Amino acid sequence: MEITVIGHWGGYPKAGEASSGYLLTHNGFKLLIDCGSAVLSQLQMYIKPEELDAVIISHYHADHIADIGVLHHALLISKYVSGYNRNLPIYGHSNDQESFTALTYKDITSGIAYNKDVDLHIGPFQIEFLQTKHPVACFAMRITCEGKTLVYTADTSYFEELVEFSKNADVLLAESNFYKGMDGASAGHMTSEEAGKLAHKANVEKLVLTHLPHFGELNQLTEEAAENFKGKIVLASKGLNMSL
Repeated sequence: MEITVIGHWGGYPKAGEASSGYLLTHNGFKLLIDCGSAVLSQLQMYIKPEELDAVIISHYHADHIADIGVLHHALLISKYVSGYNRNLPIYGHSNDQESFTALTYKDITSGIAYNKDVDLHIGPFQIEFLQTKHPVACFAMRITCEGKTLVYTADTSYFEELVEFSKNADVLLAESNFYKGMDGASAGHMTSEEAGKLAHKANVEKLVLTHLPHFGELNQLTEEAAENFKGKIVLASKGLNMSL
């Protein structure tokens, strides 16, 4: 299982980069996790949009879904230019029916609702869900494949149920939209300190800080997380690639 960071900014993308998007691959199967602003532009540095086998969406804030419409049109154009004839499944929750319905486009993509209480199998990946603490319905994902585990917190403030959900993960992809001492909870986000606390209590192998803020000195996030977690900590960056 291999993950590539396509976008890692919270809210909106930094110039030349993208907000949330992660490409997960195994044995040729390509799953895009979230599809935020500028993700389609950055994705093409690695694969063509028509090479995707599936997409899964954590929630419907723009920094996680802004490029879904762009993906629709990329595949539509490919249909006429190069004969693309697949129907791409896009998995999302149906708590917001209007946003969920918009995942389906012509005969190009089909929105498929996942159930937070039922494990989902997409290609080689098994995915479990946990609803997070965020202003809109949002779901963290625990993804396993051939004995390896990736946990993606999506957007959330810290809460104890995340610890068991993240237990013994090989990689914890944790949002860190705020610095130590700030109040992230009111906005539904975690601080660097809380991400480190989560990684420590869950006994993960590697912590990757993502959904990064547009202010402050980003290396400080790593230093603050390290006060609680003594394992390996990585700051997400464009193109960061990890094998599990």
